[in-house]
Amino acid sequence: MLRFLADENFNYHIIKELQNRQPELDIVWIKDINFSVRDDDKLLEWASQEGRIILTHDVTTITEFANQRVAAGLAMPGIFAISVEVNSDRIIADILLLAECSNDGEWSGQIRYLPLS
Repeated sequence: MLRFLADENFNYHIIKELQNRQPELDIVWIKDINFSVRDDDKLLEWASQEGRIILTHDVTTITEFANQRVAAGLAMPGIFAISVEVNSDRIIADILLLAECSNDGEWSGQIRYLPLS
């Protein structure tokens, strides 16, 4: 099953609901691990070292840093960029589907925008 890192701007309600619906889901919220650096490049590096796909509502800034990492040949674990305007139930369903049906490393180097369809 995939491992996730929710960045500082990710909706905490969605994180809690994901954990309620799938207790074995491996998801950490950046605020819960006292990661105090607000530098997207450092966040991407940490996520890469930990093998965690980033969940974010930041559909512009972090994706730019992610593309730079990929272009430089650096590891990038994957990003699921999610619009804040999408219904949270839909997002939760999509994340759970991706977590269940994806293989480890499948999203490496990729940015995917949710919802899926």
